[in-house]
Amino acid sequence: MGEFGIVIAQQYCGLGLGRKLLDYLIAWANANGTTKKISLLTSENNYTAMELYKKVGFQVEGILKKDNYVNGVYGDTIMMGLIL
Repeated sequence: MGEFGIVIAQQYCGLGLGRKLLDYLIAWANANGTTKKISLLTSENNYTAMELYKKVGFQVEGILKKDNYVNGVYGDTIMMGLIL
């Protein structure tokens, strides 16, 4: 099992970089013969990222309620996984 994170600066969003990174990661994980699952955490309001994760096969596995605190507001963290 492996866990990863992607952060792309706002000025580079929408260029397909996240998709390229995900495709590379999934291909590498499938080829290494060891990784059986990839997990990630994302903020509940990161809709663009969650849409991308779902497109490549990730599924929501759980919700951590009021797990993060940004700008005075508590938000949920979404747990997602991809079984290879």
